Amino acid sequence: MKRVLIKNAILVNEGSVKEGDIRLSGDRIDKIAAEISAETNDQVIDAQGAWLLPGMIDDQVHFREPGLEHKGRIATESLAAVAGGITSFMEMPNVKPSTTTAEALEHKFGIAEACSAANYSFYLGATEDNLDEIKALNPSRVCGVKVFMGASTGDLLVENPQALENIFRESPVLIVTHCEHGSVLNRNLQVYRDAGKTPSIIDHPKIRNVEACYASSSLAVGLARKHGSQLHVLHITTEKELSLFEAGPVANKQITAEACVHHLWFSEEDYPRLGNLIKCNPSIKAPSDRAALINALHTQQIDIVATDHAPHTWDEKQQDYENAPAGLPLVQHALLSMLDHVHHQRLSIEQVVEKTAHNPAIRYGVRERGFLREGYFADVVLVDPAQSTPVSHENTYYHCKWTPFDGHSFSSQIKSTWVNGVQVFDGSSLITGVHPGAALIFDR
Repeated sequence: MKRVLIKNAILVNEGSVKEGDIRLSGDRIDKIAAEISAETNDQVIDAQGAWLLPGMIDDQVHFREPGLEHKGRIATESLAAVAGGITSFMEMPNVKPSTTTAEALEHKFGIAEACSAANYSFYLGATEDNLDEIKALNPSRVCGVKVFMGASTGDLLVENPQALENIFRESPVLIVTHCEHGSVLNRNLQVYRDAGKTPSIIDHPKIRNVEACYASSSLAVGLARKHGSQLHVLHITTEKELSLFEAGPVANKQITAEACVHHLWFSEEDYPRLGNLIKCNPSIKAPSDRAALINALHTQQIDIVATDHAPHTWDEKQQDYENAPAGLPLVQHALLSMLDHVHHQRLSIEQVVEKTAHNPAIRYGVRERGFLREGYFADVVLVDPAQSTPVSHENTYYHCKWTPFDGHSFSSQIKSTWVNGVQVFDGSSLITGVHPGAALIFDR
């Protein structure tokens, strides 16, 4: 059994920051102590005072497989994820064909089992007529059901009031929602058409505005309260929406909220510089909204930080505003961006670990992951907070080979990532040929 002894680390876990050693044995954390003596067959790594964190659990990614492999694949994007310190992901259903049946769901589990560098689970996509598929879900195997409330196309758009009532009443798993109200979006866009104007990326937060978000998220929260549903509202972007969510620890909350790293980083002031590269739904909005989101991490109105990693090709992003797809690649730099907030004293390192590892594990009931605890799975990340990471399109691992952070230098560096005790990134290169990712199990 392979054993790794990491010495002289700063362990960040469950609100504490302390010096210590940790031994990984097989796929588990075997021992955590102030000092651990090396034994025969231990591979000893001197952390030299670097932070050791539980790996980030990203509850929202789009890895594009099956059907959209020109944008990304589970193999490529999971490698980029582990290079960024993400050791587990939960992947969305808007692929081709959409993941709206048990058969499609199992197909994706099969792909990941063969090639994923990180641990995985997949959402079933809700439609207006697949209630039986939703009711049949195994709560210990499937992370949740995804409901696009007014902001998708095709069979994944759920706007019919009775269909929404049924889903919120009957779902045996966590409901996660994309909340933008379709009629508000259409009305906002019609204003430009009536005036004979062609909107540009500068208009994106005016079309996908505060009203569109609040109208939809308040509807979702109202339905969850009515039916006692377990609801997690994805990628909150506005100060107004925060009034819908309770402050306090995530444990035992019925309704929770998430913010994404790009909404915590960019604002509408970045559109002139980055254009469609930061076009995403819901939109990046005002600096005041960004500040409110960061404050909500302190008040614990926002419980989880995720990525909504959604790659598109460079050429697709060079189209005109209305035709350019929404979404951007983020998993390789998400944790680093959060550590920049620590560097600039907007957040503490303990808060970052809570929002990216502990709280996703608690909210989803992820079994034995998300914490540095003896007996838990060995999903850990070594981070040097004093060594920078310069970013360029050329040094990304994404299949699409571009990043909205091109030209930025993050204040920290990912030194190593282990998934189930297997090193998958050594700080300078990916360790290919190993696929230690396993299906997540949920205690529900």
